[in-house]
Amino acid sequence: MSTKRKIDHIVYAVPDLDQAILDFQEKTGIEPTFGGYHKNKGTKNALVNIGEGAYLELITVDPENTAIVSPRWMGVDLISEAQVTRWSLKSDQLEHDSKALQAFAEKMGVIEGGQRKTATGDLLSWMMIMPLAAPPVEIAPFVTSWGADSIHPTQNLPQVAPLLDIQFFHPDPDSLMDLWSQLGLSYAIHEDAAPKIKILLDCPKGRVEL
Repeated sequence: MSTKRKIDHIVYAVPDLDQAILDFQEKTGIEPTFGGYHKNKGTKNALVNIGEGAYLELITVDPENTAIVSPRWMGVDLISEAQVTRWSLKSDQLEHDSKALQAFAEKMGVIEGGQRKTATGDLLSWMMIMPLAAPPVEIAPFVTSWGADSIHPTQNLPQVAPLLDIQFFHPDPDSLMDLWSQLGLSYAIHEDAAPKIKILLDCPKGRVEL
């Protein structure tokens, strides 16, 4: 079992993707790249390279997809302003991670495959330990394993805003310690009234906290 876990991506849920792209560019100096549509999840996204094989995913409800209704994944139906709601680890040990997450919460740990085409026509395919639709912010990570024939989203994201820091907040940090140990994580969890995830990026316009 690997012990040094790497972040695959961080989820930044937004009420409106077009506006969020403009706001992010104004704040950071980087224009997020439109990613595509998750047709079986009812969402769409834009991406920013945050270095070391990881990306920030701006995600929102796709209003044109009426086949998928609330509650959608990643907490997108539960936010009223842009905020980090989820984070994903890279994994080469999905079965182990699935058992750890299911032990933490009964509804977690479900492994599903997925795919989407990028705006340039490249195929992304993955196996994922699924994030849940609720709560709005989930400190426990979900897990992603990219297919052997799949590109990684960062390959088409030339601009980089390196991730400098990620911080976790929760009303009961001790409740996550066993999961942290099982997943090989060493991040501190700070006590706060509500779950929160904060990140610090090194951007062309300076350091930006989300």
